[in-house]
Amino acid sequence: MSIELKLESELTPKKIVEALDQYIIGQKSAKRAVAIALRNRYRRRHLPEDLRDEVSPKNIILIGSTGVGKTEIARRLAKLVNAPFIKVEATKYTEVGYVGRDVESMVRDLLNVAILDIKTAKMKDVEVEATDIALDKLAKLLLPSAKKDDNEVLTEEEENKKKSAKEQLKARIKNGDFDDSYVDIKINTNQNKVFGIIPGMGFEESDMIQSMVGSIMPNNKKNKRLRVAEAKKYLISEACESLIDMDRITSEALSVTENMGIIFLDEIDKIASGNNGNQADVARHGVQRDLLPIVEGTTVQTKYGPIKTDHILFIAAGAFHTHKPSDLIPELQGRFPIRVELQSLSKEDFKSILVNPKNSITKQYQELLKTEGVNIEFEDNALEKIADLAYNINTNVENIGARRLYTIMEKVFDDISFTADEHKGETIVITESDVQEKLKGIEENRDISRYIL
Repeated sequence: MSIELKLESELTPKKIVEALDQYIIGQKSAKRAVAIALRNRYRRRHLPEDLRDEVSPKNIILIGSTGVGKTEIARRLAKLVNAPFIKVEATKYTEVGYVGRDVESMVRDLLNVAILDIKTAKMKDVEVEATDIALDKLAKLLLPSAKKDDNEVLTEEEENKKKSAKEQLKARIKNGDFDDSYVDIKINTNQNKVFGIIPGMGFEESDMIQSMVGSIMPNNKKNKRLRVAEAKKYLISEACESLIDMDRITSEALSVTENMGIIFLDEIDKIASGNNGNQADVARHGVQRDLLPIVEGTTVQTKYGPIKTDHILFIAAGAFHTHKPSDLIPELQGRFPIRVELQSLSKEDFKSILVNPKNSITKQYQELLKTEGVNIEFEDNALEKIADLAYNINTNVENIGARRLYTIMEKVFDDISFTADEHKGETIVITESDVQEKLKGIEENRDISRYIL
């Protein structure tokens, strides 16, 4: 499968954990669980064919409060092998028969992601050829003499001269010399969405019918006057579309989705049923029942063809404050055999999150302000203070995990971000006293903290 990393065979569980460590602090047990699950998918594809289909993915439930890294673990895991990945909220689905999205739509969404990823990669492969085709069309539009006249007979010298002029013009178009000029080109008119949402049908069924109708309708074109810069982009995109094989891309996407797809099912605790037997619990129970065949393995019909969910990896997550995993229906529990509890973040974790990850918050602020010519430096005591504040507020007010750091950092950088243009060329050092000054009175007053932080 072309979407796989060539070095996937070298991604051992240990190396997967090391890669996740670059972005996520702590949570060793969760990283180990997802690393093993990912490696087992690679192992399964190398089993004898008669045994391969018998090995089902070991789906995982990540249990932990918000902001401890549940979503980030799943997202980074998918990026490691360029696997199709979507994050969905369990609460947005409804039982079949009710208005809203049914659970099968998550599989269709996953397939759409796979198609887009593969199509983007294929278009990048043909970009050079497509650019040449687009520049050729623009050259003919901008230089009438570049147009070929079938009745015109040219000497070899005239032919070479004309070809040379055309190549020079193409080079100038590519360099942007004519970006502000205007040309008339023919563009496709999108007539597929002529019906809107068909009454009595969901989004997915309506979309499938419109796609079928759209495929048999004539593809009309109309003349439009565009700037050369815009026309260049449109013609390159159109040329890329003509050079790639969509049938092959669709076939590859179906295979990749079935064998490598990852669905991150967030807020699964919100559809867990309690013992009250009230109407809300009945509705949640219905969503669980509809979700069960998808996780167990079924065939979902899509506009691109049927897709089996038997080997899609499901990673569910939830805080489970008011419900327990045992409140899920037993059949669904059985389809998530691996359960990992993520730990709340300590003061040391907050300090590490500020500086260690590749995409750390401090690096983000430094790079953002560097675009304005302002250099930012942090004293170690300032970072200690920010971590300490985040931990205390999470403990005393509401635990929102690492997201608390963003709230505090925004307060610390409020004035600097607002007046950055006035400090061009300066180096600003963030000290412990700066942090205390910005958050003075908020930390001590718990009522104010609830509203401001």
